[in-house]
Amino acid sequence: MISLQNEYLAIQINEDGAELVSVKSADGIEYVWQADSNIWGRHAPVLFPIVGRLKDDQYRTAGKTFSMGQHGFARDMTFSVISQDDTRVVLELRSSAETLLKYPFEFIFRVGYSLVEHEIHETYEVINPSNTEELLFSVGGHPGFNLNLGANIPFREYQLRVAPARNFDRVSLEAPLINLNDLQSLNLSKPLPLTHELFSDDALILELKNKQTTFMLENSVNDHGVALTVDNAPYLGVWSPYPVEGPFVCLEPWWGIADTNDATGELKHKLAINKVASTDNFKREFEITFF
Repeated sequence: MISLQNEYLAIQINEDGAELVSVKSADGIEYVWQADSNIWGRHAPVLFPIVGRLKDDQYRTAGKTFSMGQHGFARDMTFSVISQDDTRVVLELRSSAETLLKYPFEFIFRVGYSLVEHEIHETYEVINPSNTEELLFSVGGHPGFNLNLGANIPFREYQLRVAPARNFDRVSLEAPLINLNDLQSLNLSKPLPLTHELFSDDALILELKNKQTTFMLENSVNDHGVALTVDNAPYLGVWSPYPVEGPFVCLEPWWGIADTNDATGELKHKLAINKVASTDNFKREFEITFF
């Protein structure tokens, strides 16, 4: 387990999955969901090399068919620490004989965490080490945030506030795939009260169109909450389990998305797939503020 600390926050990151597993304030408030296998057994998984589900859990590339489960394999693999100091760490996962069996691409995937006062800056860098082949992938975050912050606060006392406030196109789920023929509008020009039933159809998937947006989880009881800011992601998912209920909400910046219900299965044609040329790289970042 990796520990980082500054004057305001103490965090822990597991080398397994490069997963953020704890964020505590100086006064002892735990902001990250503490995995419960009866509700959701993860904390803040990193999603790579796919986000969401593939149609029939399969894809094709270079004339061959491969199988891969939801959200890819990185969250279940052990990363290596390549640099670390008191407030910053970078972890790395490289392609191997094991990964090439299910994902026939060479890659270097780096996940970075930096503490900056009350914030964590989380970075994803995907490097294509191949001298000849293009790298196709999706990547995203799935951090789960506690809603019992400093008190036993009911779920219904929380709201989601967005800045800048606006209407969003909401991608429809025909779980576990998406239906682009049924885009809906979600009005977030004012705060959205949270209920468990809001997630009865799974995640709220919002099109960000790569515009800088901040999503805040706030409550009516005290001043504690979290804010996630991302400025170059096409999608963000908002999720909490249903009908099994837990006192947490995930805010998930995605550079990729689940297959459409009419997907052909060809990876290079997958919606929102990222393509990195040989020896090139892809780097994205988001910030989480804890208050």
